[in-house]
Amino acid sequence: MSDERLPVQAAGEEIHLPGPSVKPALTAFALTLVLLGIVEKPPVAIAGAILLIVVVLAWIRDTRREIDSLPAHH
Repeated sequence: MSDERLPVQAAGEEIHLPGPSVKPALTAFALTLVLLGIVEKPPVAIAGAILLIVVVLAWIRDTRREIDSLPAHH
């Protein structure tokens, strides 16, 4: 066996993974508040709904920004 390294071709496409985010956990928490608020106290449901809307809109905004930063061939 020789010590020479053979050139390796690059993979067909680079894998893109989003960075870590707290938004999925906040979405689950807000949805939990909505459901608990419906059963127990309506103000909790309203607070959960507001939080849910804010987090989902922020998540969509961040995703759009991330997609726009990808190379054109994606």
